[in-house]
Amino acid sequence: MRKIDHGGVPATPSVQVIERMFALIDVLASREEAIPLKEISARTGLHPSTTHRILNDLATGRFVDRPEAGSYRLGMRLLELGNLVKARLSVRDAALVPMRELHRLIQQPVNLSVRQGDEIVYVERAYSERSGMQVVRAIGGRAPLHLTSVGKLFLAVDDPQRVRAYATRTGLSGHTRNSITQLSSLERELSRARQYGTARDNEELELGVRCMAAGIYDDQNRLVAGLSISAPADRLDEGWLPKLESTAREISVAMGHVEGGNA
Repeated sequence: MRKIDHGGVPATPSVQVIERMFALIDVLASREEAIPLKEISARTGLHPSTTHRILNDLATGRFVDRPEAGSYRLGMRLLELGNLVKARLSVRDAALVPMRELHRLIQQPVNLSVRQGDEIVYVERAYSERSGMQVVRAIGGRAPLHLTSVGKLFLAVDDPQRVRAYATRTGLSGHTRNSITQLSSLERELSRARQYGTARDNEELELGVRCMAAGIYDDQNRLVAGLSISAPADRLDEGWLPKLESTAREISVAMGHVEGGNA
């Protein structure tokens, strides 16, 4: 194990703490059973008091567990984060070919998005310069849930209390004159999304751009992502909706979802 307390030019305090934290996690990952504090300290080269302080901070965040006094093991939070990353990677893998085929059929940008907190994150897209779109959301870009078609799908599966809490946290700030900024209007929009299983963005995020979205579900019937079509506002074709829904179902099946399970 590489020693953290080394000579040479000292690291900045924040970097040093992160290095020590990773070193501790590496030691805990090396064994299935809990490891005594004294052994962790010896293997990392950290002073016992430093080791104890950082481990307690990690335990507060559930990254580390203390099954008994003086011993530590990896916590469930790491498993939760690992599963989240796995889900996002697998949904992208499952979606890539179908969304490219959908783009080939409609010649408009097709976006794959997931939820992260109060925003959606664009994780993949299929598009071409011939689409006529002036603005295409970059991979890794973010947008508020209530201003996007995919974001509305995620809000629609939340219970009313969670939706109200979201509205309070964000203030439902708008980007355009079409943005939904009132809770009552948002609730009506989410009711339609629940009824039809699809959602729309009517120039709410950017003027001149409209979107339609359908949900992607996993083997536990959880909404894990959304597939959306973006187009110039005057060119969004309702005939694309069945193709969009069919593609979203295809990706869901690849994720282990049983057809009819999200009814």
